[in-house]
Amino acid sequence: MNRKTPRMKIAYVMNTEQGATDRFLTQTAAAAIQQGHAVIGVVQTNTPRPKTHRCDMDVQVLPDGPIIRISQELGPQARGCALDPAALERAVVEVQKTLAQGADLLIVNKFGKHEAAGRGFRPLIAEALSQDVPVLVGLNPLNRAEFESFADGLAQELAADSATVADWIETTCRARSALA
Repeated sequence: MNRKTPRMKIAYVMNTEQGATDRFLTQTAAAAIQQGHAVIGVVQTNTPRPKTHRCDMDVQVLPDGPIIRISQELGPQARGCALDPAALERAVVEVQKTLAQGADLLIVNKFGKHEAAGRGFRPLIAEALSQDVPVLVGLNPLNRAEFESFADGLAQELAADSATVADWIETTCRARSALA
């Protein structure tokens, strides 16, 4: 990513407990919306499947868009990734529509394997940053090196703590409004 402007803001949170980052970002998005921020992006809900180690993965397009199932059933013996790439891209398109309408903040539930490979939400994250829209992402430690390369040293790690992230959102959105 090129450094387009020194005002560019991107932050990430990580939590090693399964599903904790998804729950945290869902709460964070709701709080930011309640504070009056125009929040776009996606948050994820995982629903365990009976008699399997897998879960159904659904993302909600923020602030009040559709819920899209991004997982696919691969059968009981499958060991590969259950992500449905076409459904993920559908979610990206839905969020792209909301970015065109204006936003204070983009939240992306995860910078995952697809983003690490240049697909998924990666181009949208870059587009938001080029428009000076702050970005908050969930990050899996397995994709940290690719994310840091993508962010080119501009990303700030935030503790997965409500007060810390709320402060970052308020400060970043306030600074953005002052420059507009």
